[in-house]
Amino acid sequence: EADGEDKLVLPSEGEGDLEGECKAYTPDAPPSTDNTPQCLNKALEGLSSRWKNWWIRGILSLTMITGFFLIIYLGPIMLIFVVMSVQIKCFQEIITIGYRVYHSYDLPWFRTLSWYFLICVNYFFYGETVADYFGALVRREEPLQFLVRYHRFISFALYLAGFCMFVLSLVKKHYRLQFYMFAWTHVTLLIVVTQSHLVIQNLFEGMIWFIVPISIVICNDIMAYLFGFFFGRTPLIKLSPKKTWEGFIGGFFSTVVFGFLFAYLLSQYQYFVCPVEYNSETNRFAVECDPSDLFVMHEYTLPAMAQNILRWKTVNLYPFQIHSIALSTFGSLIGPFGGFFASGFKRAFKIKDFADTIPGHGGIMDRFDCQYLMATFVHVYIASFIRGPNPSKVLQQLLVLQPEQQLSIFNTLRNHLREKGMLPPAVLEQ
Repeated sequence: EADGEDKLVLPSEGEGDLEGECKAYTPDAPPSTDNTPQCLNKALEGLSSRWKNWWIRGILSLTMITGFFLIIYLGPIMLIFVVMSVQIKCFQEIITIGYRVYHSYDLPWFRTLSWYFLICVNYFFYGETVADYFGALVRREEPLQFLVRYHRFISFALYLAGFCMFVLSLVKKHYRLQFYMFAWTHVTLLIVVTQSHLVIQNLFEGMIWFIVPISIVICNDIMAYLFGFFFGRTPLIKLSPKKTWEGFIGGFFSTVVFGFLFAYLLSQYQYFVCPVEYNSETNRFAVECDPSDLFVMHEYTLPAMAQNILRWKTVNLYPFQIHSIALSTFGSLIGPFGGFFASGFKRAFKIKDFADTIPGHGGIMDRFDCQYLMATFVHVYIASFIRGPNPSKVLQQLLVLQPEQQLSIFNTLRNHLREKGMLPPAVLEQ
């Protein structure tokens, strides 16, 4: 790559007041630090750097996976808090890169406004979640009714205040860089906060829609690394020189098999397959239901070719297992492009990792670059192929209407059911 491709050049075009901005600027990577625990360094000191990194990544990966399943055990509310914490940390890592790159310009209010916009966007998204999934709580608490009723207006007013603060903070000699940073913040919000909200939306559809996609990405990451480490010979993409075709293909097949088996395991438990709903009587999340057809065993007839090979005519599967193949295929073929995108971003600013939070892995964003892309796909997939009308959400919306509106809807529904002959005679006589 030519050096010029990694430089940000701000031509002056004769503007004297932008003289400080008009230098070719190459971001300096922050000095790398080794935050590996001393006990690990001591235990692995006799190994080559390649194998030392392998063991560090392996041990830390197992630790994170164990923590992930512990959080699942603690329930949906803990998962929501974890998603929020991850989102904030990812936002902080990306914003910090921008701050380090342009630190010498001392842009006024950049970091303060960035965090303010984060608060505004989270207020909007989490307010939408409260309105959609906590209807019983909203009806019981009058202050919440006011906030939900005017939620979008309040959200817009908060954002508008930040927008005006940005305009008032503009300084003549920093105009261009301030607008760069304004765009930097908003793109970060789009990538991190919006997609984090989709993760939570997927969770409310049932914990299986949260756990399986995340596990698929984790499995693909691990298996691609292992296949690449032991068998990798052919480079895959220039953005990530260590990625190989062997790792990419091995990760794909391993992930499809893992997703299919893991989907079978989780489909057997109500705790994972039932939509997450708030119970106003117990003030807790409930995950009890009659499982939908997706999670009821069906018998499928195999194609003739498969019958000849397997000597089976039919197989019993959960329909969700078939959907898991689509999820695994996306997670292993398209999901890695989220990582390639992050690699391109890091190369553009000459940094190795987003941060050094996790020894051997980098920052939190380094671990979640593919997860956000996967979350968006799962949300679109559910909306396109899975989700039908939600009776619970419709009922919540009906209960907040005025009594005369509720009565009008009741009469319309009764007449509709009467025309279809679905009402028993006793109801018709009334």
